[in-house]
Amino acid sequence: MTQLGKVRGFGLARAAVTTGLTLVLALGAPLAALAQEEAPPASETRGTGGDLVGYNSIHHPVIGRDGMVVTQNKLGARVGAEILRKGGNAVDAAVAVGIAQALTLPRAGNLGGGGYMLIYNAKDGKTTAIEYYGQAPLKVTPDFLLGANGKVDRNKVLSFKGVTVPGTVAGLYEAHKRFGKLPWAQLIQPTIDMATNGIVLSDDEATTLAGRKAQMAKDPNGAYKLFFKADGSAYKPHDLFKNPDLAWTLKQIQAHGADGFYKGPVAEKLVAGMKANGGIIDMADLAAYKANVLEPVWSSYRGLKIAYMPPTSAASSVAEAMNIIEHFPVASYGQGSVNEMHLVSEALKIVTVDRRYSGGGPQWHTPATGIASKAFADERAKLISMDRSLDGKTLPKLDPTPYEGRDTTQFTVADKDGNVVSNTYTLTDSFGAHVVAPGTGFLLNNSLGNFDWGRPPSSLGNKIEPGKRAQSTISPIIVFKDGKPWLATGTPGGGTILGTMVQMLVNVIDFKLNVAEAAERPRIYQSGADGPLQLEEAIPQDQVAGLVAKGHKVERSQIIGSTQSIMMQGGLFYGAADTRRPDSEAVPVH
Repeated sequence: MTQLGKVRGFGLARAAVTTGLTLVLALGAPLAALAQEEAPPASETRGTGGDLVGYNSIHHPVIGRDGMVVTQNKLGARVGAEILRKGGNAVDAAVAVGIAQALTLPRAGNLGGGGYMLIYNAKDGKTTAIEYYGQAPLKVTPDFLLGANGKVDRNKVLSFKGVTVPGTVAGLYEAHKRFGKLPWAQLIQPTIDMATNGIVLSDDEATTLAGRKAQMAKDPNGAYKLFFKADGSAYKPHDLFKNPDLAWTLKQIQAHGADGFYKGPVAEKLVAGMKANGGIIDMADLAAYKANVLEPVWSSYRGLKIAYMPPTSAASSVAEAMNIIEHFPVASYGQGSVNEMHLVSEALKIVTVDRRYSGGGPQWHTPATGIASKAFADERAKLISMDRSLDGKTLPKLDPTPYEGRDTTQFTVADKDGNVVSNTYTLTDSFGAHVVAPGTGFLLNNSLGNFDWGRPPSSLGNKIEPGKRAQSTISPIIVFKDGKPWLATGTPGGGTILGTMVQMLVNVIDFKLNVAEAAERPRIYQSGADGPLQLEEAIPQDQVAGLVAKGHKVERSQIIGSTQSIMMQGGLFYGAADTRRPDSEAVPVH
């Protein structure tokens, strides 16, 4: 028997050849049957162009056993996988990844931002949502980020003034306190070691850091000093980057948990940086911050139960879109067809209008279960025609209350015991506010700009108020089959997140694509009810005429989203790291 070796991107040997026999592994088959299905004889397969091994799909997931970590950053993924190998569970690995990416993916991984986490705990079969988004300082005023013209001043947003109270450390600590297995200190140590000894910068990270030189130079004693060399030059690909200040901060967190961040020396340095640069976060803001532990918003699609993040996440809007699309025979349209793109676009227009009822707590109650309800979607689906496109004038408002019953990064973790974590966290913009409190070693968010600063605000739910948390499109998701987690996924992308999640679910559930193929198919983004329908470059130009004929205003877009996904079935883990981000990786335990 001749060993064919490893197929690129799979990490496992795939096939063997004996004299006179070709064994064909149908990796493009729906993953529901992949683990159990035996390869058919060569005589029963379609031609393979002369290949010894035939495949039906271009893209394939990484197959693993005993657990999987999928992230936008391969160093972070490897840290998480090693925690699983050492006996940690999915939450332990998620904490380690979240901490690590503050060093290895500084544009989005963070200590100084916030986010959302869904956790499935196999022991009791329950799913928990942890919301740890940024919170407005108590001293904020309605005109704090406005310029002389009464509009938001971008320079203020990208400064210490644009920072909300960070939630990441509180969120990760809360998750570990409730569900962790290994000691907290053990999860922090890998990043302390990397920050002390240095990491080798990838081409992507070095290039993106160099591109932020002008903005970071506005914070000479913080971000610029940290991320550029002493002579002001940028780090190059494969240079060694060390961050001893971050190592110091992490040692405080390692020793004292969340209090090591929100109280004591780290908090004091953070507040000192604020006072020196016009920011208003103080010790009272930090000490008062708490992560919110909540019940998910539940819905379903084509009979599959789905857990969505509750507010302040707008994930209920993804549920609304899926419930609308469920009224249509999507599978018959064909993946990537004009009709499919039209339907998704129309559903997203409706969702955008209905998001006016979403907002941030504690001052605003979002009718999330109403937005995610089947009955509400029944009414909204009636607006869609497959022949013509909606716009703001033809899209009426409907209050969901009676139906009650930018740069970000996603990482997804599953372990051998059935525990699952889907987590998305953010600094808001790439590199957040581009500022660092001297001596702390981590970037701060610019999430205060996410509030509605209009006069009067267009959305009462998202108007700026002291101690409030802004609404966010961040939408980590867990899909269940037969009562167990089947697919965990999420994506960065600001306003594009909702559409990316819709397309990922449709690709897997309606078109039965394997999880990697589903991630790699070209995407669209509908920019509001009257905005353009944006198409990734990979969508053929021939499709444009069909969309224009239905009334869409079409324009080309850069890449949309970066899903990091795991599908679990048959005792195996299928990891799909979206290649839209160059350093993404799916790392199995074995």
